[in-house]
Amino acid sequence: MTTFVLIPGMCHGGWCFHELAEQLRSHGHRPYPLTLTGLSERSHLLHGGVNLDTHIQDVTGVLAAEHLQDAVLVGHSYGGMVIAGVADRMPERVRSLVYLDAVVPGDGESMWDLVSDNERQWYLEVTASGDAVRPMPFFDPRATPHPLASLLQPLRFTGSPTHSRPDVYVYAAGWPTPSPFTTTYQRLRQDPAWTTHALDSGHNLMRDAPQDLLKILLETGETS
Repeated sequence: MTTFVLIPGMCHGGWCFHELAEQLRSHGHRPYPLTLTGLSERSHLLHGGVNLDTHIQDVTGVLAAEHLQDAVLVGHSYGGMVIAGVADRMPERVRSLVYLDAVVPGDGESMWDLVSDNERQWYLEVTASGDAVRPMPFFDPRATPHPLASLLQPLRFTGSPTHSRPDVYVYAAGWPTPSPFTTTYQRLRQDPAWTTHALDSGHNLMRDAPQDLLKILLETGETS
């Protein structure tokens, strides 16, 4: 049995992993689909102080409270920022990281730094309060505004970066526009420390390529 901690991307909650979590359970694994502070059913907690550190603490708090060890952290899109920070803060509890069409930050880099001008333009479409980014019109109706500070705050590593984990990158090759993650995927596929996959899918891999994604996670649970 493998413990999978599932971290959504911008504007989404743990609900985006519902079907994937059910499939993982049916194969005998233990999934934890999380909703970050200020989003979805936790949107009432949204305020200007919710940032990347808050979201990293959301996950480290679950690892500690649930006594989770040897966990595979799965982050979609913005979730890549979060799982990288969690692995830095609690490396002894993390077996592997799986980035789902996500940013892979280095020390001192923010989400703003790692995306394209198209995404930055979206980030400027803030709510009336000025502290959150509006969901895109084509998102699921359950999507909620995303804390702007979490996109601007750089990730600061507290320990020595390590690639001793068997980390995985899953690239969505079916974007209708140029993908902001192409450069990351092309770099990592040349790095023997990483396992990379390219799926003929839109950015929402959980919705558009569920069986391919499930297979990758099951393989990760068996081999990492």
